[in-house]
Amino acid sequence: MPAKDHDISQFEVKGGHHQPFRLGSTAAPYGYFLFTPESYQTSKDKLPLLIFLHGYGERGNSQEESSDLDKILKHGPPKMIENSIWAPTNKMVVASPQCHGNWWNREKLKEFIEYLVKEYNVDQKRVYLTGLSMGGYATFDLLGTFGDELNIAAAVPICGSGELNEANNLNISKTPVWVFHGSADTTVKPEYSMKIVPAVNALAPKVPAKLTIYPGVTHNSWTMTYSGSGMGKEDSAYDAFDQNIYDWMYQFTR
Repeated sequence: MPAKDHDISQFEVKGGHHQPFRLGSTAAPYGYFLFTPESYQTSKDKLPLLIFLHGYGERGNSQEESSDLDKILKHGPPKMIENSIWAPTNKMVVASPQCHGNWWNREKLKEFIEYLVKEYNVDQKRVYLTGLSMGGYATFDLLGTFGDELNIAAAVPICGSGELNEANNLNISKTPVWVFHGSADTTVKPEYSMKIVPAVNALAPKVPAKLTIYPGVTHNSWTMTYSGSGMGKEDSAYDAFDQNIYDWMYQFTR
């Protein structure tokens, strides 16, 4: 359950509550926003957990400046929650940490995930991970470093990159992954995304990795992915964007 010094009723949004936790206000290694569906407070059922990792421009230290935490709301699921357009088929708890350093730290992120699973009423078999740009890098890095140890049921890295090597590829292959990228992205070029998916699939994973490429799209492929508006706009030479990413992730458990 959330920390007792926060009044959840103050943070009502459509479908639930979106609560800010400043850096240092909890035992978590990052400040974060947490969305809990309305049923979370009364239900005994454990809910899936989606962790969203933001990009480079949303870094901030909410322990020094509390308003920095609002930068998290600029993109992805937290933005959708605040704009009342968050409506996945299956109810989820959504945790959106904020990087207060120059780059995401893999050990702290692992600690953050473990903190969430311990602190909140979430289904440990249904923990999902997604990130954009710097968060896409971090998603690949976490999966490539920790593999099964991370206990992520499925992951969606968007316009990210990483290190292509045998150990990383093997670890990534242990988690169902759906990669998204724009073909015209010059900020984070799509070459790694295009290489990691066939490299993972060459290892014959239980669930083949998927790659969706948007032709002509630059460094903003996350908007059309998180909203689903990119369906039908993908390059037919790659995997079809024929299912929203939340339903796709939900079909997998650890």
